[in-house]
Amino acid sequence: MSSKVNLPNVITVARIALCPVLFWLAMSSNTTARFAAFGLYTLAGLSDILDGYLARRANLVTDMGKLLDPIADKLLLVVTLIPVYLISHRGGPFDDVPWIGPLPMWVLLVIFGRELFITVFRAYAARNGVVIAAGWSGKRKAMFQMFFIGAVLLWYPLIQLGTAGGWDNGLWTFFSTGLQAWIAINLGLAILLTVYSLIDYLWSYRTIVGIRD
Repeated sequence: MSSKVNLPNVITVARIALCPVLFWLAMSSNTTARFAAFGLYTLAGLSDILDGYLARRANLVTDMGKLLDPIADKLLLVVTLIPVYLISHRGGPFDDVPWIGPLPMWVLLVIFGRELFITVFRAYAARNGVVIAAGWSGKRKAMFQMFFIGAVLLWYPLIQLGTAGGWDNGLWTFFSTGLQAWIAINLGLAILLTVYSLIDYLWSYRTIVGIRD
């Protein structure tokens, strides 16, 4: 049965298939749809952890899985970060990214530019017989990116619901202030680690491009 169905790969393919739905939900102005976007994004993030765990534990690591998993991760980043950028530029009363305002274009250029460069660099390294595995800095970068995006996806429906419901108490003030700070801090850490991980990979594999100590 395991030779016919590879569960980690099925989970990865399902994550890819859900990306268009997640994009549509994230772009919606409906509160329920926005909460669904947050829930689906959280589920996708957990599934990423699960399929990797299952693949290693059950010895189900395959070449297809190695190809599909980074594709799924990058698609998930695209279908969530782009909506956050677009929503933050709509100009509505609750569309800004907390403490930041409209998300700057340079943030997208840094994050997507790094992903594109590393993808090309990995392909070049593979042609030279070198496999570049995900390192500590790259994993931490992805983690803070996910924390930032997930928090923003939660913030949008919460601020809508809180405003419509007239929430005005100490608990809401404490929670909303904390969530806004969490969003800004994680974006800052994500950007720093995005740049650092790029430098880290290039330095660690500098011999590929002919740089010697």
